Amino acid sequence: MPVNTTSNRKRRISAVAILGLAASVAATGTGLAATTPSSAVRATAATAAAAPARSFQGTLPAPTGPYAAGEEVIHLTDASRPDPWVPSSGPRQLAVTMVYPAVPGTGTPAPYMTLGEAAGIVQRQNLPASSGVTPQTLSSVTTHAFDGARPQRGKYPLVVLSPAYEDPRITLTSLATDLASHGYVVALVGDTYEDSGETLANGQTPPCAICGDPARIDSIPASRALDVSFLIDQLTHGHTAWRLAHLIDKHEIGMAGHSLGGAAAATTMIADPRVRAGVNMDGTFHPDPAPGQINRPFLMLGTAANTDWEHPWAALGGYKKWLTVAGADHFSFSDLDLLHEQAGFPTPPLSPERGVAITREYVTAFFDQTLKGIDRPLLDGPSPNNPEVLFRY
Repeated sequence: MPVNTTSNRKRRISAVAILGLAASVAATGTGLAATTPSSAVRATAATAAAAPARSFQGTLPAPTGPYAAGEEVIHLTDASRPDPWVPSSGPRQLAVTMVYPAVPGTGTPAPYMTLGEAAGIVQRQNLPASSGVTPQTLSSVTTHAFDGARPQRGKYPLVVLSPAYEDPRITLTSLATDLASHGYVVALVGDTYEDSGETLANGQTPPCAICGDPARIDSIPASRALDVSFLIDQLTHGHTAWRLAHLIDKHEIGMAGHSLGGAAAATTMIADPRVRAGVNMDGTFHPDPAPGQINRPFLMLGTAANTDWEHPWAALGGYKKWLTVAGADHFSFSDLDLLHEQAGFPTPPLSPERGVAITREYVTAFFDQTLKGIDRPLLDGPSPNNPEVLFRY
């Protein structure tokens, strides 16, 4: 197994650049805050502040399935354990965005995030007003999800999505809305104190407590696994946590994650057999699974630069696929590259639109095949419609 370099490790666990000063993202695949001295950050911010204000109007791609995407944010409290990062705050609290198959033309446009969450991003990245990225413009990114939309009839598999370390849950919104449009209930889990801020039930948006602390990284996937198992309990036992929980087929549950969220997907599968299929999008495993721990379907979808997966691949049992995407960077598998482009920042060789489309298409095909039992030839080998996607195994 190749040795993990520091740069590879950062690319896959520290996605701290959220719209902010993204030139370094295109160059190195890590956030500017992780790679550039503070004096250079201040100089760049000062230069941007002196420039004429630009306009930022973010728009995520519309879902591609036959259903609309309904959305509802729920708040959960796990009274059985204190918050792992700030025990003095009391029991673990979670903000979760539920996205579900809905009737087109119902509901009202959902915001991308709360103003508090958007303010946390702007403050953490020290974004100047001239960038056009403000709490108001960031929270108003068009998501094509609809609050209060009328749900479609029926039961649907549940897919849990886990974001990168230091990234809020909303960075996987484009994937969530597309999965919902293809007949999945999706739970976007906010990891309190692990990113720029998740708005809790009391309206407060606490800042990150563990960002930039590499000593915490190895313990995050196990903590998220506890969060996810608690969430599954709440959604499938008694249907009291969410008014539309009756839409969920509790026998068909999958999980996908980006970066450290991908490691969390693997850790959750080891800990909770109810998760029947998993996806790791360009994340280093923490720790690597041992042979026999994961014998259920697993997809690894990442950049060509990812050299950390040989050992985990050998340990995985059952149906598995390892795909790489030529020209992609670490953020091609989330909303970030697309929003970087729309804010006027540099992007990788792979167009952000293609990154979103490829991620949606292959993750949906994988869950169609493993949770719904629908054969998807897209997963059998290279496709002329997706020449960027290489089948490693």
